[in-house]
Amino acid sequence: MDIQGLFKSISERIQTTASVKTVYGDPVEVGEKTIIPVARVRYGFGAGGGTQGGEATAENGDTPGQATGSGGGGGVEVSPVGFIEITQGETRFVSFEDKRRAITAAVVGLLLAVFLLRRRRRRA
Repeated sequence: MDIQGLFKSISERIQTTASVKTVYGDPVEVGEKTIIPVARVRYGFGAGGGTQGGEATAENGDTPGQATGSGGGGGVEVSPVGFIEITQGETRFVSFEDKRRAITAAVVGLLLAVFLLRRRRRRA
C-alpha cells in the first residue's frame, strides 16, 4: 500500500469512530435526573515512507534498485472528564478533573513530605 492509501485508510477509520457519541455518552435517567457522561477523545497517528532503491552493499545483500518502505500506526485515547446533570431546576456540568487534580496534589505533597523527613533523619 502506498503512503496516500495508508493515510486514506487511517482517515476513513477515524471518520467512522469520531462522532458526538464518542464524547457525549447515552443519557441515563435516574429518578428526576438525566445524566449524560462526557469524555475527552484524543486521536494520534503517523506514517512512514520509503526509498525507491539504491546500490547493493555486502552488509545487507540488497540488489540495485530494490525499494524499501515502512508503515505507520495510530491510537485513540478516551478518558472520562465528567457528566452533565439535568434536573427540573437546573443543568450543571460536574467535572472529574478538579477531583483528580486535588488527589494528585495530595499524593505529590505526601511523597515530598516523606522524602524530606527521610533526608532530615539521615543528616541528624
